[in-house]
Amino acid sequence: MPKTLFKVDLTKSMDQQELPGHNRWHPDIPAVVSVNPGDIFRIECKDWTDGQIKNDDNPDDVRDVDLTVVHVLSGPIWVNGAEPSDILVVDLLDIGALQGEEWGFTGIFAKENGGGFLTDHFPKAAKAVWDFQGIYTTSRHIPKVRFAGIIHPGLIGCAPSHELLATWNKRESELVATAPDLRTYGAGLSGDKPVLAALPNPTNAILGTLPKSEYERVAAEAARTVPPREHGGNCDIKNLSKGTRIYFPVYVEGAKLSMGDIHFSQGDGEISFCGAIEMSGYIDLHVDLIKGGVEKYGLINPIFKPGPVEPRYSEYLVFEGISVDEFTGKQYYMDVHIAYRRACLNAISYLKKFGFTGEQAYLLLSCAPIEGRVSGIVDIPNACCTLAIPTEIFDMDILPA
Repeated sequence: MPKTLFKVDLTKSMDQQELPGHNRWHPDIPAVVSVNPGDIFRIECKDWTDGQIKNDDNPDDVRDVDLTVVHVLSGPIWVNGAEPSDILVVDLLDIGALQGEEWGFTGIFAKENGGGFLTDHFPKAAKAVWDFQGIYTTSRHIPKVRFAGIIHPGLIGCAPSHELLATWNKRESELVATAPDLRTYGAGLSGDKPVLAALPNPTNAILGTLPKSEYERVAAEAARTVPPREHGGNCDIKNLSKGTRIYFPVYVEGAKLSMGDIHFSQGDGEISFCGAIEMSGYIDLHVDLIKGGVEKYGLINPIFKPGPVEPRYSEYLVFEGISVDEFTGKQYYMDVHIAYRRACLNAISYLKKFGFTGEQAYLLLSCAPIEGRVSGIVDIPNACCTLAIPTEIFDMDILPA
């Protein structure tokens, strides 16, 4: 077993850990451990909400989750010899649940607390708890379903430079300024309008071992962990599983790699927002460097080579969606957001005919290994998106007859 360099105590919040992690991105957050290129090591992670969600049947914890806390990350990890313009090579050797914590959760966030992709259709909080049996999972809240997970970190990335952080904050602030009446993510209710970006918010900022004298400045500047960006971050790519190799651009000395938000399984899009099977767990990693690799390979965002370990389903039922609003019937031009939403809604409507509630179907599409595609992007005026459900995950025949 690799040496565990970052351990977590699930009875304590991240800021109370013996070695605290962080929940914001900033180049001045100190590294807490160091490794050499070629090293193999283990990192433990809490679930993304820092333990706010419990293994019970009550969705009130999902309804009331404090979004200023997320995402809690393990790290930063200093990689000796890493310099800006290098590529950090990260191999995900193994990922699993912590002993005695073989469970996870999927949630629908309430509309007044951020909501999700289909919030106008499912405005109330809901929760499904999943039990793990090796590579398989079942839920007492969604019967007649069993599937193998594609376990992966939803969030992994390197620290930004001061220049890159300033770029993030500038462009995201300019976006928010286009709709100044909207509330800030994690700082109030979103009402009937979407929140456009998660701007810096010092409330509940966890900044690792940063000296207290620096806390106020860094907390005010630090980027939220909500979106993916040039450094990686919260990409929520289900195929970043065991055996995957990721190539990260390095922006600061030491790279300062961090990770968390482990998922037992997820469908493409993670549509309910808390839509994967969220869990605490461990990640075994190997790291290396490609000196000067950013310029050599023209790297802007991370690239990755998926590993060979994932369930291989062979039979799917595929649902289409096009760029037409489901409420008004308005035609949009090549809008893949609307098209994918329509594909999801078509699948949910279909699954309701087999005894699932809308909420159960929504949760299932979020966390099961669903394949989402932009299938057509040239046939004006409709983009065509598809959502493919592996039929083998059901203990009944769901094909039309």
